[in-house]
Amino acid sequence: MAAVVILGASSGFGAAAARAFANAGFDIVGVHLDRRGTQPAVDAVIADIVAAGRVAHFFNQNAADDGGRAQIVAALRERYAAGEVRGLLHSLAFGSLAPFVGTKQATRKQMEMTLDVMGTSLVYWAQDLVASGLLGEGGRIWAMTSAGSHMVWPGYGPVSAAKAVLEAACRQLAVELAPQGITTNAILAGVTDTAALRKIPGSDQLIAKATARNPSRRLTTPEDVADALVLLSGPGARWINGNVLRIDGGEDIAG
Repeated sequence: MAAVVILGASSGFGAAAARAFANAGFDIVGVHLDRRGTQPAVDAVIADIVAAGRVAHFFNQNAADDGGRAQIVAALRERYAAGEVRGLLHSLAFGSLAPFVGTKQATRKQMEMTLDVMGTSLVYWAQDLVASGLLGEGGRIWAMTSAGSHMVWPGYGPVSAAKAVLEAACRQLAVELAPQGITTNAILAGVTDTAALRKIPGSDQLIAKATARNPSRRLTTPEDVADALVLLSGPGARWINGNVLRIDGGEDIAG
């Protein structure tokens, strides 16, 4: 058996990746945080995984919670042998959208929460999965970053900082885990119309500009990214390590 752990598996990139990896023959361990209103979307992802003939282990809890993470890793150790977790995808999109300065400026609590959930939590998951032996030789770690890691958008400051931290964590993990045969890469998708994007102030303008700029005259889709991740999970990608990989159809170079 082989499994992929997806943090943020209920929507957007995480949901598309869950479906794509299931179709490629992987069990899916999904971690998500959803209320009753969004549970149908989670159920739909699980149904598609099962329809693909794979097992879905979904946990509805905060992926940044230490106790919850420990429980999930313990549960995985009961089901999977050493090295059977083949990938870890960090696709968490829960953070504060607020300016650094002003009447509604980001607070310390908001900053620290955003950095933890969208940045440093990757490190803790990698630590536990490697220490448990679940993630080993040939394993892959991916983390969804954004152009906000190096660009300024109104109100995006806390998330921008978290994305910069996330990319730094990917570089460090890439070097430290290379001797164990585990690769780590950040994934920079083109502008994608997801629920997370719609929360960003001025998202309509981002969508319009990206559509006009992209050589294919369309936005990137979660499925575009999911298909690329499946390719990157194969043995032929063993020497791709420590990068920020653009999956955008040429959107960035088109200027």
